[in-house]
Amino acid sequence: MIEVNVDGASAGNPGPSGAGIMIKNNGLVEKHSIPLGMMDNHEAEFTACRMALEFCLEKQADIVWLRSDSQAVVHAIEKEFVRNSQYKPLLEEILGLTKQMNLFFVKWVPSKENKAADELARKAIHLN
Repeated sequence: MIEVNVDGASAGNPGPSGAGIMIKNNGLVEKHSIPLGMMDNHEAEFTACRMALEFCLEKQADIVWLRSDSQAVVHAIEKEFVRNSQYKPLLEEILGLTKQMNLFFVKWVPSKENKAADELARKAIHLN
């Protein structure tokens, strides 16, 4: 099982944005800070999630446990629905990626439990 913590951050709404992704796989930890350009915060959160799942599939992961402090992303994945049409294409991509896995779990975690991913996302903002 691969454990993933993700976070998206934006300096402004919209503003320069970044994705923070931390992947734990067989005792190894990968950290990614990815600049995303100009986005709003929710778009950065959804994009970070999508990118994390793409990394997992590159590793041929069949069981993934994803944690995020974004209630909007977690609820959208759980309900397979997002009200704002701007995020629907991203949600559809995310759901398509999860369907390629044997098991996929998503959990909302408080920000204090997602600090590493948050730091990576904030670092990525400055890489824009």
